[in-house]
Amino acid sequence: MSDFRSQMEAALAEARAAAGRGEVPVGAVVVAPGGRVVAAAGNRTRELSDPTAHAEMLALRAACAAAGSERLEGHDLYVTLEPCPMCAAAISFARIRRLYYGASDPKSGGVAQGARVFDHPQCHHRPEVYDGIAGAEAGQMLTDFFAHRR
Repeated sequence: MSDFRSQMEAALAEARAAAGRGEVPVGAVVVAPGGRVVAAAGNRTRELSDPTAHAEMLALRAACAAAGSERLEGHDLYVTLEPCPMCAAAISFARIRRLYYGASDPKSGGVAQGARVFDHPQCHHRPEVYDGIAGAEAGQMLTDFFAHRR
C-alpha cells in the first residue's frame, strides 16, 4: 500500500498546484511499468480556456507523447478525483492498466457514479480500478476550495 500512497502523493501535489492557480484541485500522474512517473498534471481548464484540460487528459497526452504512442499499455494512472465520463473514455482508449483514484465524484463521476463508462458494452478496454486512495485528503482539498469560492 505504501507504493500506492507515494504515487498518489505526486497527484495530490499537482492538485495543490492547480488550486494555487485558481483551478479545481485535481491532479494526476501516469506511472510506467517499473514505477517511474512519466507524466504529471493538474487541472488547467481556466488557464488554457479548454474544457478538456482536465488533469487526467493532460497527463495522458504528455505520457503518450513521451511514449510516442497513443497506447499506454502497462501504465497506471493515479488521480485525486474519480474521472468524469470524458476522462474515463480517454483512459479506456489509452489502454491504462490500472486506475487509482482518491475521492468519489457523485455529481460528475464517470467510473463508479453516473455514466460508469467502463461498464458499457461499447467500452474498448476496462482498467483495473482502485478507489479511495488518499480519498479523505483529496475530498477535503475539494471541499476547502469550493468553500472559499462561495
